[in-house]
Order: sequence, then structure tokens, then C-alpha cells
Amino acid sequence: MTLIFLSQQWKAFWRSQNKGKSIAMRIVMGILVAYLLLNVLVVAFFMDKILMKTFPGQDPLQTFNSFILYYFLMDLIMRFQLQELPTLSIRPYLHLPISKNQIANYLSLTSLATAFNLTPFLLTIPFLVKVLIPQYGVGAFWSYILAIFALTMHNHFFSLWLKRKVNLNAYWMLGFFALLLLVWALEFYFKVISISNVSKELFSAVIKNFLLSPMLLGIGLAAFLTNHNYLKSNLYLEELETSKTSAKSSTEIPYLNRFGLVGDLAANELKLILRNKRPRSVLVMCLMFMLYGLIFYNNPKYDGYGHIVFCGMFMTGIFIINYGQFMFSWQSAHFDGILTSRIQAEDFFKSKFLIFDVLSTFCFLLTIPYVYFGWKVIIVHLIMYVWNLGVNTILVLYFANQNYKRIDLSKGGSFNWEGVGASQWILSIPLLITPFLIYLPLSYFDYPKIGLAAIAIIGMIFIFSREFWLNKLVAIFNTKRYTIAEGFRKE
Repeated sequence: MTLIFLSQQWKAFWRSQNKGKSIAMRIVMGILVAYLLLNVLVVAFFMDKILMKTFPGQDPLQTFNSFILYYFLMDLIMRFQLQELPTLSIRPYLHLPISKNQIANYLSLTSLATAFNLTPFLLTIPFLVKVLIPQYGVGAFWSYILAIFALTMHNHFFSLWLKRKVNLNAYWMLGFFALLLLVWALEFYFKVISISNVSKELFSAVIKNFLLSPMLLGIGLAAFLTNHNYLKSNLYLEELETSKTSAKSSTEIPYLNRFGLVGDLAANELKLILRNKRPRSVLVMCLMFMLYGLIFYNNPKYDGYGHIVFCGMFMTGIFIINYGQFMFSWQSAHFDGILTSRIQAEDFFKSKFLIFDVLSTFCFLLTIPYVYFGWKVIIVHLIMYVWNLGVNTILVLYFANQNYKRIDLSKGGSFNWEGVGASQWILSIPLLITPFLIYLPLSYFDYPKIGLAAIAIIGMIFIFSREFWLNKLVAIFNTKRYTIAEGFRKE
């Protein structure tokens, strides 16, 4: 049955109207993936020398063992963000004598065709052949490879199951990142656990005890069965939708109720973000950026204000930057409906400001724990938060009026260039450079605090004059709305 599914998917691909574009994209992506895998292979061949130079006096094999679990933890995060779910249009098959088990088997089998499953073996096999086999023999090599296979299968099927759960309920995503944050805190802040020590002991045991690797296969098998059973139990069309349809108003967020129609529009857009792949991937990326400060704040080389300005701008304004650069395109599929409805352009723009305000405030609150690195960090974060709400919100909405590129919300954000045009590249220049044009000259003359004060004052001026800028944006929108709509109609 799997071969029949593959044959029908192959025919559907070649009969597609966009097969030329699809082939070109697959060729480009294939070249890119091959290049990245080649880089991994080169690193693997020189891994022993890299480890001996980086960790002199330590056994390279033991050092390698200590990093394996870290690798698979990062692999799980990358899979969650980048790995696409296998798809099959099940509607034509549900009325046919085809068991759900066969459909689930096909989806599980085809999902294995990903570079994520090949990378661990390319990274480990050359190193193990050079280092492990001469010391412990071929039996230890196969035991090690079996353990790598078990962890790879666990990450693969667990990430697929988790992404499917997130598609139905966004709280699973929050729980996943909360768990990762807890592990990070226990490892690096409270120092209660040591993943490197666990990894070293585990793989040292795998080398010495060949029976341990088959036991690890149970982890991969459990993840496979969990994903497989979830697929089987959710193959009915009505179960693939939300479980219940609420009769409440579309504004089900109490805080937004007070804003009336503007709050209603903002709530609908929040639902659009949570229910569709690409905007949801933007939200996930925003949450991941909350750890961005750890790259700089832990490094004693960065002791001034410049790096805090840079991090603060990104962490408090990452949603404005990432989501705002495609503003209006997110609603391209129903943009004509917005124009023909009774929604005033002013309310439409106010809802954009509101959603920026709410999510940027949430991002700022998530950065409060960085007070651990000093009060100046939080003060600068607050200044950049004000700048983002005052200046960057207006910038992204101005460039939204110049954006005519359509976006398919059902597609993932990984390596997806749909909707990217000249306006996105031009927008990045004022967004990223403007605050530094204010801060750096004053910092150069040893007045960094005056530079920060200037950023804060300008941000406040733009916030208090938002009504003025709103009228300007609405006027531009009214002259270009039909041009924008025409661009969104192009597939």
C-alpha cells in the first residue's frame, strides 16, 4: 500500500501546475543540503584533531561522548523549528477500504527522508572509525552506532508528535520551551544536573556493554508508537479540526475585550498566528530569541552598553521585526474581504499597533531575569522596548504599505522565501541601524548614557505622537489598498 501512495503522490507532483517552480526549488534546496552535509562530513574527519586542540590533555573519545546528549538536545530544538510534517491528502482515502494503520505507516515511513536523520551518522562514523575501532574493536563501534540510531529515531518521531500536538493546542509549545528553560536553569544556573557527565557515562557504558544499545532502542520505539498511535486516532476529518466550536465572540482574550472592534481584530490575528504554520514559526523563533542575551552577557569582553542595545532591540522587538516585515501579507488570502467589510482602515491599523504592543510587552517581561547580569541590562532593555514601540512599529507599518507579496500560511517558514521582496531588505536597514546612528556618536565621545537617553526620548516622542503617524499611515494605505490587493491575488 505504501508503494501505491508513493506512486499517487509522484503523479500528483508531475501533474501540478507549479511543478516547474517546485523542481527548481528542490534542486536549489538539494544543493544547499548537500553542501551542508559535506561540511558536516569534513568536520567529522577532523573531529579528533579539533577536540585535541580545543581540549588539550583530554581523551578525545571521552570528550566526544560528553557532547552527544547536548547535540541531540539541540537537534530536537532544530527539528521542532525546521522539520516539516509529512503530508498526505487523506480525504480521498477515508471512504475506501484502506486501514488507518496503512496510512499511518506511510506517513511514518516517508517522514524518515530528512537530512536531520543523516547528520548524526555523518558526524559520528568517520570519528568512530578513526578513534573508537582501534581502541575497542568493531563490536563497540556497532554498539555505539545503534545507540546513535536509537536517539535519532526518538528525536525524529517525538518532534513529529510534538508538532502535531502544537498544531491543535499552542500550550504544548509553551510547555516544551518551559521544560527546555528548566533544564537550562538546572544545568547552568543552579548546577543541579550535568548533562555532559550523564552523556559521558552513558556512552562509555555503551562502548563497554553491548546489551545497553538494544535497551536504548526502546526509547526510539516508544516515540514511534506514540506518534503512530496519535496518527491513527486522528485520521478522521472531524478530528483533524478543533475539537469543539465555541459560540463565543471571536474576542476570547479578556484583556482585548476592552478595546472593542480593535481588540476583536487583534484577537483574530493572534488566532491566525497560532493556527498557521508560518506565522507560528515566527512566534517560536521569537521565544528562542529570548535566550539571545546569553551569548553576550556571559562574555566578559562585552562590558559596555553597545551590545546591550543590540540584544535589547532584538529581544524586545523581535516580534515587530520578524512578523512586521510581512505585515498585511499574513492576511493576503482574505485581504479582499477586509476591504469590502465595514472595518475602517484606522481600526485596522490600530489593531496592528495593539498586537505589537501586547507581544512586545510580553517579550520584555520575559527578559526581566537578565537582571541577574546587572540592573543596567534591564534599564537598556526598557529603553529599547520604548524605541521598538515608538519607532519600529511605525517603520514596519509604513513598509507594509509598500508590500504586495502574497504568503501561503499553510507552508512552513523553514527556507521559505515566499513573500520576501525588496521592501523586506530595505526595511532591515532603518530597523537595525537607526538606534546606533543615535547612540554610537555619543558613545564615541564618551557619553553613552546621553545616547541611551536620546533613544528613550525619541521613542517616547513617537509613542505620544502615534495618532499623527496613524493618520499618515491610513492616508497612504487608502491610496495603495487596491494595488496591495491586486498583488495579493497573484498566486
